[in-house]
Amino acid sequence: MAIRILIVDDHPVVRDGLVAILSTQTDFDIVGEAGSGSEAIRLAGELDPDIVLLDLEMPGLDGVAALQQMRVTHPGRRVIVFTAFDSDERIVEALRAGAQGYLLKGVPRQELFDAIRVVHGGESLLQPIVASKLLHHITQPPPPTLDALTPREQEVLNLLATGLQNKEISLQLNISERTVKVHVSSLLSKLGAGNRTEAVAIAAQHNLVEL
Repeated sequence: MAIRILIVDDHPVVRDGLVAILSTQTDFDIVGEAGSGSEAIRLAGELDPDIVLLDLEMPGLDGVAALQQMRVTHPGRRVIVFTAFDSDERIVEALRAGAQGYLLKGVPRQELFDAIRVVHGGESLLQPIVASKLLHHITQPPPPTLDALTPREQEVLNLLATGLQNKEISLQLNISERTVKVHVSSLLSKLGAGNRTEAVAIAAQHNLVEL
């Protein structure tokens, strides 16, 4: 029986390329495509795929948030993150959210084929470079003390605590959205948090923000 695959990526060209590549395998069946996290959750319920091939950075609901919701609404759904983002924090976020595989875009197609079959078979798989980053993250020294936040990081943290998203924070502080992402990533690392919500909770516990 063919492995039923749902492809999730906000770039149509990337989805088209994945469909073309994966369709060369007789044991793969592309059952659907989604361009956002919310659409991925809906189609995961409607199409019942064996594997969800999921990008992380998408408009609206991102890949990690989609993973967290799928773990609740579709427990047992097997997900492989397929992304260009290789930061330690993003890898840990995705794995904590329930991903069974993590591959970087640009991986040789045979490795992608093998990963899909391995994860479908009930195992987990990390690309070697991803496994190395994860090991480094686990074995690195504890994060700096909480009072090591820069003034700008504190500003970003205060706005995170109000529930603002990156684009809204960039407008508030008159900085680029990419710069906001850099500050958020640094905050997660310094606070030892796996995601934004956890970062705000830790900060509140140490009286760095008021909720």
